[in-house]
Amino acid sequence: MQCTNIIPVPTIHPKKLKLRNSNSQLSVTHPQSNFEVQLPLPSHVKFISSTLNPFVKHCHKLRQSSSYRHSHGSVLVVGATPIREICEFQKSLQVKTVMMDCLLLPDNCEIPEWIDDLSVRIVQVSSAVIKKVSGMQSTESIEAMAVMRIPTSFSYINADAKEANCRAWFPSPHRVLVLDGVQDPGNLGTLLRSATAFGWNGAFLLPGCCDPFNEKALRASRGASFQLPIVSGTWNHLESLITEFQIKMLAGHPETDKYSKPFHLSQKLADSLAKLPLSLVLGSEGSGLSEQSRRQCELVTIPMAGKFESLNVSVAGGIFLYMLQPQNHKSL
Repeated sequence: MQCTNIIPVPTIHPKKLKLRNSNSQLSVTHPQSNFEVQLPLPSHVKFISSTLNPFVKHCHKLRQSSSYRHSHGSVLVVGATPIREICEFQKSLQVKTVMMDCLLLPDNCEIPEWIDDLSVRIVQVSSAVIKKVSGMQSTESIEAMAVMRIPTSFSYINADAKEANCRAWFPSPHRVLVLDGVQDPGNLGTLLRSATAFGWNGAFLLPGCCDPFNEKALRASRGASFQLPIVSGTWNHLESLITEFQIKMLAGHPETDKYSKPFHLSQKLADSLAKLPLSLVLGSEGSGLSEQSRRQCELVTIPMAGKFESLNVSVAGGIFLYMLQPQNHKSL
């Protein structure tokens, strides 16, 4: 499965897609410079039928290319459910972290009621455009698509940065999920969704991880990429966070590894860690934990009655995240 890694760009503070007048174009400001990419989308346009439309091509590139997404500071979100969940989450925040610049709806459809409270430009598009932009062969189930800015809760820390303000990364460092080279977008998105569901405070992506705004990661996360604070950085940056807040580091690891003797995950272990700041490191599907993760962390395994070497990382991660969640611990 092909997946594009996190793109090395500075922490992004995306600019707004500016609508000028009825005769002007949609102006997308490049987040790393002062030049603007002009996309013909006059403000009077309410319907797009052609797949050759420049704005359609822009949306298509947002879905396909990680570098294009991050250079423009924008993401394409496909599906009414994740869009609605992102918007509902934003309503609960005092300071908004996400802006929606354009909502694309199928032509000849009624505007859904949940959109009534949104102040957003709506453009209706043909089924051919939906197919082109979404990449889906069947478009009947696609009720909406949205161009959103990369949330301000996402931070990329340049590998060359020796110092970073780790206190600004997460509202609280009590529970932080660390992903070590997780490349599969479905697994990464599912883990972000589980971390959000179980009340974890954020996710730290080490080098080699998939872009959390990859189309498949977004689909699996159901909008969690826009809700959970996410930091992409190096081991040096992670160590700064661990040292600053005295965070205990655990890592999920198979019991079948003959070179290590990991602890068993249990309710007793979870209760003993309930009040401690904690990070959980999960490794890649193929290679598992990196050597540095094995050295730095206490290894923990999930006891299994069946004779399997290991679980899928998103399945194992869901169990760990549930058992080690910050409050209301429950037995399996």
